[in-house]
Amino acid sequence: MQLPLTQRVITIMNTDLDINKYIQLRHKIHKLPELKYEEAKTAQLVATTLKNLGYLVSEGLGKTGVVGLLDTNRPGPCIAFRSDMDALPIHEQNCIPYKSTIDGKMHACGHDGHTASLLCAAEALMQRKDRYKGKIKLIFQPAEEGGAGAKAMIDDGVLENPKVDMIFGFHNRPGFEEGYIFAKPGSAMGGDTSIEVIITGKGGHAAMPHLARDPIVIAAQFINNIQAAVARQLSPLCSGVVTVSSIQAGSRKGINVIPDSCSLTISLRSDSLETRNLLVAATENALKSACMTGGCDFAFNLLLDIPALINDPAATDLAIAAFKNNFDHGKVEKIDYMPAMGAEDFSFYLNEISGCYFFIGNGLNSAYLHNPHYDFNDAIITVAKDCYLSLADSLLS
Repeated sequence: MQLPLTQRVITIMNTDLDINKYIQLRHKIHKLPELKYEEAKTAQLVATTLKNLGYLVSEGLGKTGVVGLLDTNRPGPCIAFRSDMDALPIHEQNCIPYKSTIDGKMHACGHDGHTASLLCAAEALMQRKDRYKGKIKLIFQPAEEGGAGAKAMIDDGVLENPKVDMIFGFHNRPGFEEGYIFAKPGSAMGGDTSIEVIITGKGGHAAMPHLARDPIVIAAQFINNIQAAVARQLSPLCSGVVTVSSIQAGSRKGINVIPDSCSLTISLRSDSLETRNLLVAATENALKSACMTGGCDFAFNLLLDIPALINDPAATDLAIAAFKNNFDHGKVEKIDYMPAMGAEDFSFYLNEISGCYFFIGNGLNSAYLHNPHYDFNDAIITVAKDCYLSLADSLLS
C-alpha cells in the first residue's frame, strides 16, 4: 500500500515525531500573522518551543529574531539552518479552519510553514544529536518581506559566537510537484533594488504650460527612456527587470492645475551585482537626461537594496548529494535555470558565508505566492525536516 507522503518520508529518516503537532503549530501561526519586525508572538512561540526541546536560545536579534543553538560538545563545524517568520499585508480569501484572524494580514508566502518545518527539524536534530559533531544554529528571522531582516540579524552577530561555517534554507514553490526538491548553483533568485524618484518642476495653469515646468511630462519621458535599459543596455544573457510600480502627481480636484512635483517608485530586479549596478546607473542617467530637458530638479533615493541570491556551487552540490542519500532521486534535481526573479534576503547570508538556498514543491495546483488564496502544503513539513536532517548527517556525522 502506498503511504501518504508525510508517513513515507518520516520512515526514511527514522525519527520518532508527532508530525501533527507541527501541522497544528503551523495553523496556529497562520491564524495570527504578524508583519515585518512585528513578529513578537511568533518569536515567543518559537523561543518557547526551542527551550522545551533543550536548545540554548537567544532572542531579540534583528529586533524580533530568535536563534536556537545545539552544541554536541564534540569538535566540528558550525552549520546554520534559517527560516523566515513574517506575514504579508494581504487580506486572506481562503475558507479554511485556520484562516487568518487579523484583517489585512496573511501568511501568503508560506513563512508559517517554513517556521513549523524548522521547528520540526529542531526536535529531530535533538533526538539525533549523539550522531553529530560540532554545532547547529537554527535561525528564525524576521522581516524577509521587504525589511532586510537577514541583514539586521547579521548586524546583531547571528553568524558569530560561534562562527557559522555554512548556511542553508528553503522556500516552498507553488506550481511544482509536492515534495520535489531542487536547487540551482550560482544565481538562483533576483536582487531587489527599490528606488524613490521625485521630480520637482514649477506648478502653473493647465492652459498656460509655457509658464510652468511640468513634472508629469518629464516623468512620462523618463518612464519611456528607462524601458530601453533592459532592451538595449543589458546583455541578453543576463536577467533584469525595470518596473515603475507607482506614480503620484497632482489631484483629481485640480484638473486645471499643473503640479509642482511628481513622485515615482521603481523596482529593479537583477541576477547579479553587475546587472544591478548597470540598471541603477541607467535609471539615474535617464532621470538626469529627462529633467535636464525639461528644466526640472530631481531626487533619487534608494529605499531597499536586496542583492541577488547567489548559491555557492560546492554547497549546492553537497546539498543535492545529501538529499539524494535519503530521497528518491526522481524527487531531487540540480537545475540550470533561474526559477524566479523574486528577491530573497537569504542573499545577505550568502554574501558572508558559503551556503545554498533550495526549493521544495508546494503542489502543482497550489495558488501562487503573495496570492490571497495561497496556503502552505502541510505535507512538505516532513520533506523540509528531512532535508535539514540530510544536511546535518552529511556535514556533522
